[in-house]
Amino acid sequence: MTTPTSAATCTGIPLPIVSLNRVVLLAGIIAAILFQQPLVTTVLFFIILSAVVYGKKGSLIFFVGSRLLARQNLNAKTEDQKLMRFNNSIAALLLGGAQIAFLLHAPLAGWILSGTVAVAAAVALAGFCFGCFLFYQFNLQRFRLFGKNQQN
Repeated sequence: MTTPTSAATCTGIPLPIVSLNRVVLLAGIIAAILFQQPLVTTVLFFIILSAVVYGKKGSLIFFVGSRLLARQNLNAKTEDQKLMRFNNSIAALLLGGAQIAFLLHAPLAGWILSGTVAVAAAVALAGFCFGCFLFYQFNLQRFRLFGKNQQN
């Protein structure tokens, strides 16, 4: 699933940028919780939502990461764009749910939903990507239901 290629020619997302995405989510949500500022989670929601909707062309984190981590990206392994979009979709759903909870004056629910994203990002940085596990299970069940002729 991961292969070494240059950032300029790769179709995947270089792993340093994947890690940057996780660090931004984790640090942003921790800061939001510590300072009790739901607006930070709103900003994160829109950053991740643009990456989900437009892919790496619309990702602020990809844009910044390609410039700041240019050397690390050159020979880095990559992650499949579909997997990254799947993971970001989960984060966007949870952060979107948090925004709704904050608007409905249910801050505890908002912080729990945001915290779930932070925990998933921390666990992924530690080496186990829960979103990747869900992506694998989703595709495995889809294969079992529809067979190998199913197109993406």
